[in-house]
Amino acid sequence: MRINATKMSTPIEEKIDQKLKVRTGMVTVSDGKSKPVPMRLHLSMEVLKLQREDLEQAANHNKPPLDAKERMVQITRQKVGGLGLSIKGGAEHKLPVLISRIYKGQAADQCGQLFVGDAIIKVNGEYITACNHDDAVNILRNAGDIVVLTVKHYRAAKPFLQKNEKEEKLDNVANGTAEDGWISPNRQAGSPRCSHSRQSSNASSSSMQYKRWVDVITVPLMMAYVTRYIFGTDKLRRNAFEVRGLNGARTGVIHCDDSAILSQWLKYITDNITGLTHLQMKLYNRNFGVGERIEYMGWVNEAVSNSNQPWQSYRPRFLALKGPDLLLFETPPCNIGDWSRCALTFKVYQTMFRVMRESENVDERQHCFLAQSPGKPPRYLSVETRQELLRVEAAWHTAICSAVTHLKSKTFPVTFNSRSAGLTLEWTQGFTLSYEGIGEIAWRYKFSQLRGSSDDGKSRLKLHFQEPDSIAIETKNRVRALKNYWENQEKDERGGSDRN
Repeated sequence: MRINATKMSTPIEEKIDQKLKVRTGMVTVSDGKSKPVPMRLHLSMEVLKLQREDLEQAANHNKPPLDAKERMVQITRQKVGGLGLSIKGGAEHKLPVLISRIYKGQAADQCGQLFVGDAIIKVNGEYITACNHDDAVNILRNAGDIVVLTVKHYRAAKPFLQKNEKEEKLDNVANGTAEDGWISPNRQAGSPRCSHSRQSSNASSSSMQYKRWVDVITVPLMMAYVTRYIFGTDKLRRNAFEVRGLNGARTGVIHCDDSAILSQWLKYITDNITGLTHLQMKLYNRNFGVGERIEYMGWVNEAVSNSNQPWQSYRPRFLALKGPDLLLFETPPCNIGDWSRCALTFKVYQTMFRVMRESENVDERQHCFLAQSPGKPPRYLSVETRQELLRVEAAWHTAICSAVTHLKSKTFPVTFNSRSAGLTLEWTQGFTLSYEGIGEIAWRYKFSQLRGSSDDGKSRLKLHFQEPDSIAIETKNRVRALKNYWENQEKDERGGSDRN
């Protein structure tokens, strides 16, 4: 009979490290072609790490110290087995209190910092060098659950202690008690556990394998790029994503057990990237004036038409809204000088920003918007999440408001009633149309009087105003923008000079 078992998703563990959250969880990772391999994802505030499990021999880690310096070691007593060590010696033998045996898998063994041949000098800060054997046993027995030992290693004593281990162990078992019953593991005379000598324990522990996590890939999260899409396409990966760092490091394709775990990881990673980006924005803004402040920084994907292919591809762009400018970088600006070297710059007050409805999307890419500036081809852009799209939209409105406030007024050359004129938009006055040369004002309206507008998509603009103290709406339908104006704007920000 075949039983169908439901696969359990791997939980994401969370802990606090130096007051910062660190999250870990098992994932599988591939290059997008080969079979995924298991790895642990380790996420801190600033770095994402992919780790593999490494097995190492215990002997590689836990070697007795070569010198004889005093060491402080903290042990947590176990309910079964106590401290997991035995002692010999004492003042009555004119010997220090020496660790003669360490029990495999118990407290002293697990801490990895105590060795046969260590002399115990202090217990919780109290000297025991003058104590006889029984007194030392009682002090250790009553030292509490967390015990701090001050020890010093004697290499010369270790061979003698190991030589007599088997004989001593058998004697203790025959008597039914250990020499220091306060630390003996849960055992009875003749039990299989007690029949093992420390010598065999040492032999096995020397070949014991310990697990540890080794960093394979490290990706810094400052201005990192995270995506669920297959690179350059509009195809979503199933329960998988990729992270690329500013330094060129890549995670490969990270696969999650299910969509719930995927959503959690994406949220945690995106939140960390956003937090670091906001911090970097604040640092940059210290160097810019009020009218040049950065309102948004983040990755988008731009649609790129390719004449050699029947479909369009996508490439990552780093979008920034700074002062009156929309900037599209190939790579994020890493210093103040990089902000003046952006190849693609648009004025926000001359650019139309429109969020695309789902029915308007040109392919399977979601969360898309259009940025169109006169004289330049429209830019079709997308982001990874709805939340990120809302952030871009909110930052756009803030940038527009700030730009217009600082710009105060803008005059556009037009024709009205077959005469050359200038249409001025002024922050406090509203709309003003004046004829060229004589400065005669044809009409003036406040922004609050504008009831609607329309255009033919080329050069004709209609403005619908309501007269003061009147319900009648007057249509200024003969305002005609000059065809060459925007082309001249690209060449010279002073405005158009050709007149039709």
